[in-house]
Parts: sequence; C-alpha cells; structure tokens
Amino acid sequence: MKEVTASMAGTVLNVLVEAGAAVASGQDLLMLESMKMEIPVESAYSGTVKEIKVQMGDFVNEGDVLVLLED
Repeated sequence: MKEVTASMAGTVLNVLVEAGAAVASGQDLLMLESMKMEIPVESAYSGTVKEIKVQMGDFVNEGDVLVLLED
C-alpha cells in the first residue's frame, strides 16, 4: 500500500479521482488551497486508488495521508 500525503497544510478544494480508479505517476489526485493558491497534489506512484481519506472542504496538515494506492 502506498500513501499520498499532503506536502503542506491547506483545505481540500477538489478531489479529482475516486476509489477504484487507475492512476499514473504524476497524475493530479486532489487540489489543495493554501495561502489563496490552488496547489495540485500529484501521485508519485502508478496504481489503483484504494481509499480517499479526505473530502472537499477538509483541512489537512503537512504529512497527512490523503489517498491510499495499491499496485
């Protein structure tokens, strides 16, 4: 199981994938809003989305797990 984590604190602006979706390395999974900027969260791995740990509007801190991927 691979974890995609937040690189900074912010609010989840949009979730771009859903559970069961196949994703490629470098693909945007979420959009965070931090300091009035929209910041894409990319997957560092290819795989299938196992679980999305956040919802739109959630506040996340740096290092929080956002998405779980499986091979």
